[in-house]
Amino acid sequence: MSQLAAFIKQQRQKKPILSMTHVVYGYPTVQESLDWMERLMKEGVDFIEVQFPFSDPVADGPSIVAACHKALEQTLDVETCLTQLGELAKGFPESRIVLMSYLNPMYRYGLDKLAKRAAEENILGLILPDLPIEQAATYQATCEKYQVDPIWLVTPVTPKDRLAMLASQASGFLYCVARSGVTGHSVHETKMHEGKSKTTSLDDYLAEIKVHSSAPIGVGFGLRERAQIEQLIGKADLAILGSALLDAYNKGGQEEGIKLIKDLFY
Repeated sequence: MSQLAAFIKQQRQKKPILSMTHVVYGYPTVQESLDWMERLMKEGVDFIEVQFPFSDPVADGPSIVAACHKALEQTLDVETCLTQLGELAKGFPESRIVLMSYLNPMYRYGLDKLAKRAAEENILGLILPDLPIEQAATYQATCEKYQVDPIWLVTPVTPKDRLAMLASQASGFLYCVARSGVTGHSVHETKMHEGKSKTTSLDDYLAEIKVHSSAPIGVGFGLRERAQIEQLIGKADLAILGSALLDAYNKGGQEEGIKLIKDLFY
């Protein structure tokens, strides 16, 4: 069992489902994003998924795209980000940070160096949504060398044979997208979208994954209501809050964001 999976298992003994919150590094400024991460960990969130911004975040909806573009008005670099995240994490042993970005900036930084530096800063998981597992053998070997988990994504429309392959190779946790499309749809939009393209229920989808994987399961994309979080209890290990949290932060700063987390998880 990897360090990340072991941490999830340990925390799950205390809670029915863990919280993973999403923050864009550098939005609206680097210091404000670091202050927000620190506040989230002080409030007791289990994970922060920190997104290093990229100009074309193809898996993300309008709120996160806008935040990435705003963040990129500054000069950002991966090395500084990793160092700052490592410093931040030292004071919060009950929380973990995972780094999410897209292949382009991480490839330019160097995937071998990325895994090595992540391990040094106690960042135990890396999420690169646009890196196909079929082209990731060297990356996977590097992550294994440094004991950092590459986190793979699956969706309800992932073909069954591919879903089985991804699930069987999952370590740390498997990121299960709750529906097809990008992040950030409202509940109503999500239901409309699913009504047109839904091929299986969320419960059946998660059950299918568990047939092929013993890794913890995280579920994200479109979570905005407490009922959605409660629906995941007993079926997933992490509920991932992204666009909804960013929208709350944009509306009323840290206090509005914390209110949402408390409404959903406590």
